[in-house]
Amino acid sequence: MKWSEKMKQKYQSQTLKEKSQGLWKKLKMDKFIRKMDLYIIKKFLGTYFFAIALIITIAVVFDVNEQIDKFVTNKAPVEAIIFDYYMNFIPYFSNLFSPLFVFIAVIFFTSKMAENSEIIAMMSTGMSFRRMLRPYMISAAIIAALTYGLGAYVIPKGNVTRLDFESKYKRKKKVEYVRNVQLEVDSGVIAYMERYENYNKTAYRFSLDKFEDKKLVSHLTARSATYDTTSVHKWTLKNYMIREMDGMRENIIKGDRLDTIIKMEPQDFLITKGMQQTMTSTELDEYIAKQKRRGFANIKEFQIEYHQRIAMSFAAFILTIIGVSLSSRKVKGGMGLYLGIGLALSFSYILFQTISATFAVNGNTPPVLAVWIPNILYTFIAIYLYRKAPR
Repeated sequence: MKWSEKMKQKYQSQTLKEKSQGLWKKLKMDKFIRKMDLYIIKKFLGTYFFAIALIITIAVVFDVNEQIDKFVTNKAPVEAIIFDYYMNFIPYFSNLFSPLFVFIAVIFFTSKMAENSEIIAMMSTGMSFRRMLRPYMISAAIIAALTYGLGAYVIPKGNVTRLDFESKYKRKKKVEYVRNVQLEVDSGVIAYMERYENYNKTAYRFSLDKFEDKKLVSHLTARSATYDTTSVHKWTLKNYMIREMDGMRENIIKGDRLDTIIKMEPQDFLITKGMQQTMTSTELDEYIAKQKRRGFANIKEFQIEYHQRIAMSFAAFILTIIGVSLSSRKVKGGMGLYLGIGLALSFSYILFQTISATFAVNGNTPPVLAVWIPNILYTFIAIYLYRKAPR
């Protein structure tokens, strides 16, 4: 009896010892995995920002070389070149090519890890490929949030200064006129102008129709309408005629000059090149909604810009999965092969995005669909490569 009790106690202590050893091993493994997570996050973000610094430096050198003659010819001040142009060009360019930098970062350091058999070592501990993706996706989430925050709220403010510099010292061109404008300026009030010249703030062959219960009650025509920049919504009409309809009666008023309030401003219909880049996402959303209410059709570029900022952020996740799936296997050719494939895929993504946006502006493709088509297509590529990745 005593012997059986001793054996029981010995067995229990052995079991307890095994459990504690197992727990200790598990804790050590969890600690190792957490260290690996931090290691991958640091490597990913470090390589991403290094790629930005390297490529942007090269881009700035090439841009200076290309633009120097224009800067000298147009007498651009050195201070304006540095602070107004390049200090705003760098974040704009970095954000624009963020997908490229994500791809380069993922493929560069993941290939290196595969070459050094670090990925094999991680897999041998029981870590799955899916689990290995976690720190990559955390890094992608940080980049996505940064890309969207900068693109939606910070860079547009800098673009105002950059585009103003470009119009003064590079292109010396702005959109100064617009033709055949029709928009709803108030409830039931439709304005039309055959041509608007921005240099003198004047609309030519101007008309204003007022409707009540879908019936025309007033029709105003004027040879010209000039915007008063000192007041809000104030326009001066010249050689005008107003026809007021009341049932079968018609009253006609004519005159040489009339100062009146019309709820529209030149920026409501005069769209300059790159104007959408100077608006924050909140301003874009409000502008699109306002122009839709007014019946102004020329807002595709604004819709593309609004949705592109969101799509570009999601691209960080898609391109990360593609990059890791491609470069996590050790093969002959190593980093160079994967880097070549990665560059080809990232450039094709940016090119495809540009082409689909052009189709949306010039064709009948809805802006939302055009912007998201590259992401949808590359999501299928990501799923395929993920399934082919080492397990």
